[in-house]
Order: sequence, then structure tokens, then C-alpha cells
Amino acid sequence: MSAGDRFAAAGTAAPPRPLDPRALRADVPLLAPDRPGGRIVYLDSAASAQRPRVVVEAMDEYYSTTHANVHRGIYAIAEEATRRYEQARAAVGRLIGAPRPEREIVFTKNATEAINLVAYAWGRHELRRGDVVVLSEIEHHANFVPWLMLREEIGVELRYLRLGADYHLDLSDLDRLVDGARLVAVTCASNVLGTVVDLSPIVTSARRAGALVLADGAQLVPHRPLDVRALGVDFLAFTGHKMLGPTGIGMLWAREELLDAMPPFLGGGEMIRDVRLDGFTPTDIPWRFEAGTPPIAEAVGLEAAVRYLEGIGLERVREHEVALTAYAIERLEAVHGDRVKIFGPAPDPLRRSGVISFAVEGVHPHDVAQVLDTRNVCVRAGHHCAKPLMRRLGVSATTRASLYLYNDEEDVEALVDALGEVRRLFR
Repeated sequence: MSAGDRFAAAGTAAPPRPLDPRALRADVPLLAPDRPGGRIVYLDSAASAQRPRVVVEAMDEYYSTTHANVHRGIYAIAEEATRRYEQARAAVGRLIGAPRPEREIVFTKNATEAINLVAYAWGRHELRRGDVVVLSEIEHHANFVPWLMLREEIGVELRYLRLGADYHLDLSDLDRLVDGARLVAVTCASNVLGTVVDLSPIVTSARRAGALVLADGAQLVPHRPLDVRALGVDFLAFTGHKMLGPTGIGMLWAREELLDAMPPFLGGGEMIRDVRLDGFTPTDIPWRFEAGTPPIAEAVGLEAAVRYLEGIGLERVREHEVALTAYAIERLEAVHGDRVKIFGPAPDPLRRSGVISFAVEGVHPHDVAQVLDTRNVCVRAGHHCAKPLMRRLGVSATTRASLYLYNDEEDVEALVDALGEVRRLFR
């Protein structure tokens, strides 16, 4: 079974009930139709999703009734704060099918820190000069720079899976690239192209070579059912703010035995069992990697976001995004295809996400985004923290619209109409 099939497996029994994006927008204060200045058409969820009211209220309620530091106090509100913090860890584990979340989920401040944790705590402990790490050229900088730093510091060798003409990774040379590798670090889905990577052959090839697999799930965990056991990876990094939760909290899932063998990432309070003048002893996992006061309120908000997503159903989110992405690409090509180039694969239920990057002929992406903003259409313009991919595409930047559960055809038509204004201004 391919990774794409695994993502879809939860919905094979019966078609999911369609989402009602208008009703979901009513849950998000910033997307209210009566907002002063007019309703925002928010098409930048690949950067950061908007928060439902329940997330904001959960954090406010925590601060108003329960705030205390965790794992330290023995008074009632401190114990309740600890319970809520660890409850969030369990909720995250439940969302991704983690067998033992209490030992396998590490809270970080974002997916970038989660990947850095692996590079520092596992990479600096396990890798030596000449060891091979395999990446792809569609990675976010968060999955490039830590390994480039290790190349400079230790002398590891980096190899790259290249992008094919169909905007999917070219796996024809996979076995050669992975041969002798210690780690394969690859995204689950591109934040530029919308390409959903089929991890199954990558994991299989890595296993044959004796390599571990790190997956960057920031662009996929919020959008599709996912089970880490079915994926077969060793590390999975993702973040709260792309899945309706707060900023300032991310997650690393890793196999328990790997975490247990890794030295601490940061030093200080909370991560120790004992400190002496001549040394220290770290505490158990996962707290070994959570030095200092953690993001407690953010964990409470994240748990509310997980419950909100579970209440909707990620299979319903997936089905909605698949249909809406196909509609958006069809409308962009039908109305603006003579001057708009879309970078990314064709619509596909398993291998295409709701990220749509494009270029308007003769218009800089920043100008496109600024004109769209005058119509309250929020899109991202720039290199999207993916400069190697920009060079591969032969551009310096793109405009990117990204769809989520609260978007609908009305939002797509607002984008299409606003692009008409761009063309009128820059004809």
C-alpha cells in the first residue's frame, strides 16, 4: 500500500459527509462576514491557519483559572496545569496514531525546532564525516539548513532527490542515492507545489539501506488522516499553528528507542534528574528535550484544536480540499490560463494538496499579492522558504494561494476576480 493510499484509508468505508465552510468560518472570529473593512478571503493557511474561537477560549480559560508551572508544584492548580499539558501530548499522539505518546511526543516551539532537535541531538551524536544524509530539492529551508550546518561542522555528505517534470519527486535513482545513507529527510507535502510525496518507496529503500527516515509533516498532518505506524518513518515533525492551534508550539514524534538514546538538545531546568558540580544526569524522555518552562497555554490551545479537527474529521477535510483544489485549478486555467502559470502537479486525490503556486506573466508576485490585498484576498508572495526549489523552477518567487477547511468556491471566485484586476492594472 502506498503512502497516499494510507492517507486515504480512513475514508474507504463510506463517503464522508461534506463540510460546510461557511459554518466553519463562523467559528473563526477573524473570518467573520461582518468584520470591519469587509470579510477576509484567507488563502494563506500553508503559512499559518486561522484559529477557531474554541482554541482562543481554551487558552483564555487556562490563564484565567489554572495557570501555574508544570511538573513542579504540588498545589492544586499546578497539578491541573500539568494534567492539561500532558493531556495535550496525548491528544497529539492520538491524532497521528502514536503508540506511546507519553514517551514519543516532544513539544517544541515549531516544526523547524523539531527538525533541528533531530539534527542536533541525533545527528551530532550519531553522524561522522562522510556519512550520508539524503534530502529532496523541494524541502522547506527548515529541512535544508540544519543538515547544511552539519555538512559544514562534521563533513556529512548530502545527496538530493530531484524534482521530475510532473512536479513529483523523481525516484528512478532512489536506491543509488540511499545506498550507504544514515538518514533520509523528506517532506510529506511541498509548501510550494502542493506535491504530496509518496513516502512508501522512500521508506522501503531506506530500510534496505539501513537508514532512518525523518518526515516533515507540517503541510500534511492538518489536512489528511495520518498514522505514523503505517507511514513507517522514524521521526515526524509538525506544528500547531498550521493545524488551527496557537503559534509557539510544535511537535516531534520519534520512535521511543531513538529518543531514549539521544542526548539532550537544550540544557537547563526541567530536563535534568540531577545536577552536580562535576556534571548532570538528564531526566526521562520526553521531558529530557523540553528544557525550561514549556508552552503550557499553547499546549492547552493545541489540545482544543486537535479536538476541533477530530470533531470535523480529517477525512472530510481531505475530501473537501481535493474537490476545492481541482475546482480552483480549473477556474484559474479557464479564466487566466493565457497569462497565469501554475507550478505543481495536476489535481489528484492522493498526491496533490491545496497549495497552489502561480506566476502572472509580466507581474512580480509581490505586486500580485498587494493588488489582491486591496480586495481582501490574502495570499503569500515570495520564495516561501524554498530557495533551492525556486532556482529549480527558474523563478525568484511565486504567488501562493493555499486552501483549508474554511475555504469554499466563493473564496476561489474572489481570487479569480481579483486576478482580473491585476491583469487590468498591469496589461
